[in-house]
Amino acid sequence: MTVFVLVSGPFTGGWIWRETAQRLRESGAEVHPLTLTGLGERLQQDGAATDLETHIEDVVQLIDHLDAPELVMVAHDYAIHPVLAAADRRPKRIGRIVHLDAGLPQDGDAALALVPDQEVRERLLRPDGPAEHDWRIPVPRPDEWQRWGSTAGLSDEALAGLSRDAAPHPSGTLVQPLRLTGALAGLPSTGIFCTSPGESGTNAAGGMTIAMVEAFARTGLPQFRALADPAVTFFELATGHWPMLSAPAELAAVLLRAAAGEGHRITVSRDEQPLYLKPFVLDVPERPHERTGAVDLFLPDVDGPRPAVVFVHGGPVPAEVRPTPRDWPLYTGHARYAASRGVVGVTVDHGLHALTDYAQAAGDIATAVELVRADPRVDADRIAVWFFSAGGLLAADWLAAPPPWLRCVAASYPVLAPLPGWSPVDARFRPVTAVRSAGELPIVLSRAGLEQAEIAATVADFLAAAEDVGARIEIVDVPSGHHGFDAADHIDDSRHAVAAAHHAVLAHLQA
Repeated sequence: MTVFVLVSGPFTGGWIWRETAQRLRESGAEVHPLTLTGLGERLQQDGAATDLETHIEDVVQLIDHLDAPELVMVAHDYAIHPVLAAADRRPKRIGRIVHLDAGLPQDGDAALALVPDQEVRERLLRPDGPAEHDWRIPVPRPDEWQRWGSTAGLSDEALAGLSRDAAPHPSGTLVQPLRLTGALAGLPSTGIFCTSPGESGTNAAGGMTIAMVEAFARTGLPQFRALADPAVTFFELATGHWPMLSAPAELAAVLLRAAAGEGHRITVSRDEQPLYLKPFVLDVPERPHERTGAVDLFLPDVDGPRPAVVFVHGGPVPAEVRPTPRDWPLYTGHARYAASRGVVGVTVDHGLHALTDYAQAAGDIATAVELVRADPRVDADRIAVWFFSAGGLLAADWLAAPPPWLRCVAASYPVLAPLPGWSPVDARFRPVTAVRSAGELPIVLSRAGLEQAEIAATVADFLAAAEDVGARIEIVDVPSGHHGFDAADHIDDSRHAVAAAHHAVLAHLQA
């Protein structure tokens, strides 16, 4: 007999699984919905603040109470943190972990990083935040639940009931880091993505798709490549963030299939060279370069101060990845090619290691640009900044208030608004909004014809906003190119597009 443990996300308890649990039991499964301490009838008895460890112990106690040899642990949203930690302490008791519209937190991560409500996140990130960690986050009103995830599929009556039955969430559970020993390595897992967007067009706490995960896995970055393990499966549900309320029958059916080991598996050859290590699409000779801190300058064979192009890598890239992005063939190739055209090419490492790091990365880029401008071999009044992939969100600051010495912004296959599930990204980093303030700043945009649909949608929104205000956009299309075409697709389309984009940027630097 399959035994399910169901653990819900913020504000909710075992009651939210009522209909799903009934359908699972009707199929012959044993089901144990769990209400975590502080989220219903269970309260901390000793007066201590409820934190993540409290909730981990709740899950551990239930695991120890059950006789089943291999439990299927279903964790919705925040609950993935206590469920992973409890399973890490009892790995031999666990048959599978199901991430239900939940993240993939690693050792040291706090749940706060993925809280979609920016107001709550900012309050707990304030310097006086630790003093508030026994604060209980108020239950959202019916019209506020979309801050915590897509409400697609929920009627007004269901939203009212969600608010009525929910409990304030103890904030201390969000700030304590998750601690994992590695005991879960190789344990089967399933991700269930709820793909229906909310009213704003994106799903605040979900919206990830299997196609997006496959594309990320092909980058070769370790946090994504691990998802191509045969023990990892995936499903999609065309509903919002609370499928146990909006689609209980469909959710129960998927949980039964997940428990049986079914689901979509991502296949990426372990022998395939990671995208970030593939050679640049143009054959550009090596050039001398100089390293200062996090910045590398590739110098042209000409005298006198020269314009400069700063190439800004995408991400997030885990801090431990080696080589670091400024040494990836893609970026060194662009920098060498720029130098061959008579300008200073610049690569830089910045601190975009997680979705919560955009502000840090923006500061790193601003510092790098000032370092470049201060170099006597650089014409400080002729600078271009070129953004790639998810680094495109960092273009927002430069579009919102372009300095007079910024002659051009370029972007290749960029993400120009936070993707579904990227709610931790600060609202400041939305080029689709910032472009309305770009004025006469030239923008060179390279598009991949075979781009991921979610990324292509942000580009379309950006271009619509740019057209509304008459922004100066030059588009370079790569009809048969994929995301990362300047390393992934060694075809004439890619080579011509890279050369054309550099030509356009150079023309603005020399104007």
